[in-house]
Amino acid sequence: MEIPVYLFTGFLESGKTTFIQDALEGDDFNAGERTLLLLCEEGEVELEPEKFFGKNVFIEVIDDEEELTPEYLDDLRKMHKAERVIVEYNGMWNLDNFYMNIPGEWVSYQEMFFADANTFLSYNQNMRQLVYDKLKSAELVVFNRCEKGFDKMEFHKIVRAANRNSQILYEYGPDDVELDQIIDPLPYDLDADLIVINDRDYAEWYRDINEEAEKYDKKVLQIKGRSVLGGGLAADDFVFGRHVMTCCEDDIQFAGLVCHWEGAESKLEHGGWVTITCEVRFEFHDMYGEEGPVLHCTKVEPAEEAQPEVATF
Repeated sequence: MEIPVYLFTGFLESGKTTFIQDALEGDDFNAGERTLLLLCEEGEVELEPEKFFGKNVFIEVIDDEEELTPEYLDDLRKMHKAERVIVEYNGMWNLDNFYMNIPGEWVSYQEMFFADANTFLSYNQNMRQLVYDKLKSAELVVFNRCEKGFDKMEFHKIVRAANRNSQILYEYGPDDVELDQIIDPLPYDLDADLIVINDRDYAEWYRDINEEAEKYDKKVLQIKGRSVLGGGLAADDFVFGRHVMTCCEDDIQFAGLVCHWEGAESKLEHGGWVTITCEVRFEFHDMYGEEGPVLHCTKVEPAEEAQPEVATF
């Protein structure tokens, strides 16, 4: 049986508890389903179960991250015969640990991140990896306690660096909410005859071409990166890419795409810096195992290393 999971993340005093309280007081969200509510942290605001709609919510406190095991979580659900699970997650715990340890039939139905607009930038500056951890898969990001006229751009950029698809809301007070409608223009002209990707824009380009590869089909690019040979690729193929840092040094990864250039194996240096001019073709390649962007090179030239060497958003 599939068990829906509603996950609420954020740091202490971010508004998670208040939102859960309000949701469970109404019959639109709490229509009688037997609900297991897992509290992984307790802040100043306490839940008032006596105000919940019905007597169908069963609260369990998770004090230690090590308690997050498939067996224990499933035992709790079975004990209460719960039909769904709500989780108020601890902001200091790694979110991947939760997803790796939930029982197989538990399915994430919605993930929401809450933040106090007055403290969010400080959290991001001092605990960026934890902030990114919570933002990267959130479907909805809510900044509460906002003040009218405040500059939303920095908040917007931090969310978008982690997640291009989440909806962002700014809450000024009860029933006073603003939807983020900031448009993110690409830092290059996608309609140019030759699209030049500057060194500083590699990460943004790489993310965009992976998310919307078809819009790059038949586009001609000029871009700098490293050539990577071998790995079972054909003699005329190589991987072109750069190391990308999303939030901190711990998550630096090589981000590359398949390139086709006649004689690549004999002409290129493994790991060397090159500037390529290529036509993007959205097509099947064995390395992807499906259709994806393949860069067909017309020119490959040796180059100095990109500045900065590691691409960032």
